Amino acid sequence: MTSQKQYQIGDVVEGTVSGIQHYGVFVQLDSYTQGLIHISECKHGYVTDINQFVQLGETLRVMVIDVDEYTHKISLSLRALEQTNVPPYPAKIKYRRRKHQPKIGFKPLEQALPKMVRQGLDEIEYDEYHIPT
Repeated sequence: MTSQKQYQIGDVVEGTVSGIQHYGVFVQLDSYTQGLIHISECKHGYVTDINQFVQLGETLRVMVIDVDEYTHKISLSLRALEQTNVPPYPAKIKYRRRKHQPKIGFKPLEQALPKMVRQGLDEIEYDEYHIPT
């Protein structure tokens, strides 16, 4: 009877590249188990040619990211073990200059009201004296 090792999500294991396809890399984890690194899990960013990353027979250190419950297929990732270039501090907040907004509201209206009343009264008085008959 053969004993098969049980792999769990999050395990970091070593395996040998046993096949390369346009969609991913097959990795032989032990004599009974083979996993797949999908092309999207090779690295952060876009991968144009998977052959630039791996060669047949190369030993890789990979992380188990999924184990199918029914088919027992194992999904692997190189990207999960990669460091990302994230700064240790948050980015600076850009302060934008505010556009000039007209002064509207009750306070500016209260301040401008006496001037507006005077102008209205002046126009009424002007019309009274210059009304054509």
